[in-house]
Amino acid sequence: MKKLKIHFTGIKGVGMTPLAIIAKEAGFSVTGSDIGEEFITDKALETVGIHVNKGFAEENVGESDLLITTTAHGGLNNPEVVFAISKNIKVVTQGEAVGLFMKGEIFGKEFRGISVAGTHGKTTTTGMIATIFKSAEYDPSYVIGTGDVGSLGLPGHFGKGKYFIAEADEYAVDPKNNKTAKFLLQKPNIAVITNVEFDHPDIYLSIDELKSAFSVFANQVTEKGVLVVCGDDHEIKSLSIENKNKVITYGFNLENDYVIKRVSPSGDSTFFWVSVGGADLGEFMIGVAGEHNVQNALASIIVSLESGLSIDEIKKGIKKFVGSRRRLEFMGMLGSGALVYDDYAHHPTEIKKTLSSLKLRYPRKKIICIFQPHTYSRTKKLFDEFIRSFSGVETVLVTDIYTSLREEPDSSVSSKILCEEINKFNKEAIYLPSLSDVIKYLDKTKPRSDNIIVTMGAGDIYKIHSELSFE
Repeated sequence: MKKLKIHFTGIKGVGMTPLAIIAKEAGFSVTGSDIGEEFITDKALETVGIHVNKGFAEENVGESDLLITTTAHGGLNNPEVVFAISKNIKVVTQGEAVGLFMKGEIFGKEFRGISVAGTHGKTTTTGMIATIFKSAEYDPSYVIGTGDVGSLGLPGHFGKGKYFIAEADEYAVDPKNNKTAKFLLQKPNIAVITNVEFDHPDIYLSIDELKSAFSVFANQVTEKGVLVVCGDDHEIKSLSIENKNKVITYGFNLENDYVIKRVSPSGDSTFFWVSVGGADLGEFMIGVAGEHNVQNALASIIVSLESGLSIDEIKKGIKKFVGSRRRLEFMGMLGSGALVYDDYAHHPTEIKKTLSSLKLRYPRKKIICIFQPHTYSRTKKLFDEFIRSFSGVETVLVTDIYTSLREEPDSSVSSKILCEEINKFNKEAIYLPSLSDVIKYLDKTKPRSDNIIVTMGAGDIYKIHSELSFE
């Protein structure tokens, strides 16, 4: 079979890099381009030897057979994409590429697809499943939307096994030209829905519209497939699921098929016990904190059981999962003794869960949360939820909104306004426009050993870590 030459426009994106790695490992010729700015995927691309051209130009495309593009950086109007179309080179978006790769035809093989959907927890759950499968020597292929997964290393892999594991994103294929949800392009044999909560107000006008997309996703699992859903989630319960295939529920509620009986946190690890149909499956351990991660782990356990793994194989594999990049990632200790964490949380529910995990882990420490809001549309639509999300935090530092290339600025909402309202519910909220302002504040206030610093947001807030004085 012909080994294609694939060019990735916007290759540094967390959804693009894993695909590029898969293509490279499959033996294809891979080229890519992006802006010169630092990304969390830089190291992964360097590790597999993919050179990234700085900037976008026609000559970067060359004689490619296929161009995969991000919807940022001009999307279909990017000069590389325009050039490719003029040369009759096939062009697909990142969301379309995931569906294409999962089908396997491009690789000359057939996969059993596993898709993980949900407003929160996709990256973690996908990483857990891939970790268990790798430990059991299933050698799965996978695409995980981050820069690094501790138990796996690279966020993408082309395996010799029959499984293709992927995040299933509810965002649009192309917000300007095609608002079809990306996950509707995946036709998995096994699908997971971790939760459903209103998000992406630039695409969905209401929770009902979002739920409609999830319902379609749930109903397109292949014949004789399996749908695994969190039965604790109110919105999942109200989805219109007509799928005649096997549906398995999980969670803390006793009505679920798989029930979490008990959770015992221990440092950065968590022990939990599970039963199914009244039968005890015993004790499991994961190297991450939080009850939400226990739910993610149980979804992974069910998928593994449905894929033929034994309980012992699953217990051995899942304990190897220690988190992924930017998911409550421990960054280190400052010279002053303050501990620093980083998290991708950019939705009110994610913020609450992350902070709850930290408070449970460090009940006597005072939390300094550095929050960078992500997109005007989300900040505006979920404004009232955001201002109530930082309960129990000593200090909240709020930077300017990280703007998305897919939306226009909105002067009716700002981080300054957000900060003023947060102050009504928290001890102290301070508006610090830029990342350099945050650094200056930390240098001046000198957080002590009784402080936890956590950076939060889906933008570039993590970049302040390079300016901090770690031990």
